[in-house]
Amino acid sequence: QVQLVESGGGLVQAGGSLRLSCAASGSIFSINNMGWYRQAPGKQREFVAAVTSGGSTNYADSVKGRFTISRDNAKNTVYLQMNSLKPEDTAVYYCKFDGLYRDTYLSSFNSWGQGTQVTVSS
Repeated sequence: QVQLVESGGGLVQAGGSLRLSCAASGSIFSINNMGWYRQAPGKQREFVAAVTSGGSTNYADSVKGRFTISRDNAKNTVYLQMNSLKPEDTAVYYCKFDGLYRDTYLSSFNSWGQGTQVTVSS
């Protein structure tokens, strides 16, 4: 089983910055994609950003130019640097990894973190 633990959420004023982290633990052979999603109250969970094993990144239009995703493969960790935060960025942020277990069959996994609250005040 792969467990993801997020950290770095909190309360910040509009225009401020936060850095989220998500670290994976467990019997991991490899991690392919690392991503961030968010869910605001009363809304569906939406894609924020992702980074592939090769380092390619993808962002939602709403965060382009403000958020930066990066990964540290040695630490099985993904980061989300969030700058110029807006009240509409307020949400619970979830990380999501997919990859292969270190087992006999190199079984695939697709795991979510427990979420971390980000609140941006106006």
